[in-house]
Amino acid sequence: MRVLKFGGTSVGKPERMQHIAQLINDGVEKIVVLSAVSGTTNSLVEIHTAYKNEGKKAAHELIDKLEATYHPFVQNLYDKNSSIKKATALIKEKFDLLCSFKSKKFSEADAKVILAQGELISTHLFLYYVQEIGLNAALIPALEFMKITDGEPDLKFIAKKLRKTLVKTGKHQLYITQGYICMNEDGEVDNLRRGGSDYTATLIGGAIPATEIQIWTDIDGMHNTDPRVVKDTFPIHELSFDEAAELAYFGAKILHPSCVLPAQKSGVPVKLLNTMEPQAKGTVISEIVTSTPQRVKAIAAKDEITAIRIKSSRMLNAYGFLKKIFEVFENYQTSIDMLTTSEVAVSLTIDDTTNLKAIVKALKSYATVEVDKGQTIICVAGEFKQTEAGIAAKVINTLKDIPLRMISSGGSRSNISILLDSKYKVEAMNALNEGLFADILKKKRAMV
Repeated sequence: MRVLKFGGTSVGKPERMQHIAQLINDGVEKIVVLSAVSGTTNSLVEIHTAYKNEGKKAAHELIDKLEATYHPFVQNLYDKNSSIKKATALIKEKFDLLCSFKSKKFSEADAKVILAQGELISTHLFLYYVQEIGLNAALIPALEFMKITDGEPDLKFIAKKLRKTLVKTGKHQLYITQGYICMNEDGEVDNLRRGGSDYTATLIGGAIPATEIQIWTDIDGMHNTDPRVVKDTFPIHELSFDEAAELAYFGAKILHPSCVLPAQKSGVPVKLLNTMEPQAKGTVISEIVTSTPQRVKAIAAKDEITAIRIKSSRMLNAYGFLKKIFEVFENYQTSIDMLTTSEVAVSLTIDDTTNLKAIVKALKSYATVEVDKGQTIICVAGEFKQTEAGIAAKVINTLKDIPLRMISSGGSRSNISILLDSKYKVEAMNALNEGLFADILKKKRAMV
């Protein structure tokens, strides 16, 4: 059993739905996880915001506008009138539901029901299409088996209920389900938030467990750095789970860091593939990478970072000081990205400044505190053995002309992190790309 996930752009037009139907029609049994049609989730956010802040009339105008986009979609997707009638009835049912909410009694639970409709629509439309072209397919509703408790996936429940759902559904070539949406411990419609449909796919793949998980997007795998910032990039064909998690956490947009964990726990490889270019190799993420001697694999950057420097002479030769600092951040539910220490000072970074004022006030009761906003963390990811010399030196030497605020190495065998002012980000990313991947770029340029 394979698990394949297709994002919003992959199902964003009738011809793209038709394309992925051909792509998956290879006779291999699989579960297909779909996102909402591109643009739909943003429209649904606008609709529930209108219900909450502006009222029923404003919400209904937005609902009518979104519904109007689906009528030509349906007409162009199917050939048979029976499929068109079935899809039209589905659209009416879902948009009647969207119109049924009352703005005066609108709740967060209502908002989550509204957000769920995008995936419910896309999966039904796709099911009707693959059935029209003769594929043996069935829908397995995510709301039957995907559950969160206290905001986190209930892994035991998901595995047990998913197996029961598959048995109840019977033998099929394709099982189609919704990404992103789930139920919570109170039996209400909810969502996975972090990683959305990718998270659904890796949770399912880990629960079965699958032979592999394929994440199909409109990008040719993960690149060695951000092509929006650096012109000369190239796709990475293999990454370890740890390397992928570091890159995802520190800014690589193609995969959320939470998504790596279920696959890693079950040892299921994850492939990042391009729907628009299915013949491309993409990126394989697995436990062991054997085909590349390249120690430095990729560079990612995380913006809007705030650095906090905490200094106190009482820290010298004292125990418990770090505990006091960490307790402040725990009390205000703020995670720390990066940390360096000296005898009398601690420097750390956060990306959530919601409680920054309160945090600084608490820290100032026993230390002097300096805050620098507008910072960027650059993560250099790869396989860095502690016995191997020269990698950290090469990274730092590449940035010798750029002021560095913090450097962190040794906390992970897969990551060297550098903090700098965001105004130096582009210069630093390009310098690292040229300095760390010189041989690969030279070969690439010679082939052009």
